[in-house]
Amino acid sequence: MNIILIGYRCSGKTAVGKILARRLGRDFLDTDRLLEEETGSSIQGLILSKGWGHFRETEKSVIGKATKNDNLVIATGGGVVMDQENVNILKRNGWIVWLKAHAAVIKERMRKEQKSGIIRPSLTGSDPLEEVEDVLNLRTAFYEKAGDLGVDTSTHSPQEVADLILKSLPLRLNRKDE
Repeated sequence: MNIILIGYRCSGKTAVGKILARRLGRDFLDTDRLLEEETGSSIQGLILSKGWGHFRETEKSVIGKATKNDNLVIATGGGVVMDQENVNILKRNGWIVWLKAHAAVIKERMRKEQKSGIIRPSLTGSDPLEEVEDVLNLRTAFYEKAGDLGVDTSTHSPQEVADLILKSLPLRLNRKDE
């Protein structure tokens, strides 16, 4: 069974996922990186050239391929839960952890990314920093419904979040060979 991390952009999925994978002796997959490898394009480039619909269909394909494997830690894109079929695919062989963070924390993390040259595409057509509250409010119920566990990352380091998740892992997931 896989450990699946869901949550809004900048909630810590990749950082926490890498730590969990290392501590559990599992491989780590980031579905956004897999999508970029498969398409030969950045996410922003793919959305600009082919649109959100194409991006979401490609994402679904990547999710399907990734979840055919077992004993992984998988970080998903922030909008994956907006499609119930994606959630069903993830749940078939996954224990889902919702990493949540307050809007102000997400905005600050995004500002830091922007300063280092990482620009995330707009989800609504407005400024990515200005849309955080609205999109987060829209998605929260979907994250909550999909998640088997929720962990707030707002005031914890990725190592602390990984510790919290490890303490809550069902016994069957706490071993590499299960």
